[in-house]
Amino acid sequence: MKTTGDSTFSPLRKAGRAGFTLIELMIVIVCIGLLTSIAVPVYSKARNSSRIRQAEADLQIISAGILQLAYDTGLWPGRLARNSTHNPELWDLSVARAGLIATDGLFPNWQGPYVPSIPRDPWGAAYFFDPDYTAGSRVRVVVGSFGPNGNGRNIYDSDNIFVLLDR
Repeated sequence: MKTTGDSTFSPLRKAGRAGFTLIELMIVIVCIGLLTSIAVPVYSKARNSSRIRQAEADLQIISAGILQLAYDTGLWPGRLARNSTHNPELWDLSVARAGLIATDGLFPNWQGPYVPSIPRDPWGAAYFFDPDYTAGSRVRVVVGSFGPNGNGRNIYDSDNIFVLLDR
């Protein structure tokens, strides 16, 4: 290789030309595309897994509050008798009728609040209380989330996340 003054002379480069060739740019773009195609599904799966864990943690806190409410008052959220054969669901646990954060005055021996607040689930929906939820082949008392697909209100599908309260 010859040098002329400050610059280096290369027989592969023409004088005055600097930059990348089209082939070099295409190789870089293909590499970025491959890395992105690998990273996006991994990120999406990790984000969904994190949301499920967050919902499970929220439900553990809420379920502890519900059990304490039931112990103190003898009632489930919504002022539902614990031994009633017909108990309607409660779709929003943050209302006073639920008895977890505040009371509407109709819970005997209320000692709450039983939880500091009721967050929305990680997908933006309200957590629910269902005293006649079908889990497997049994009817159970649960607090839950409709999960990633958001299908709910008496739709028992496999992505629902719930905690059993009648263990």
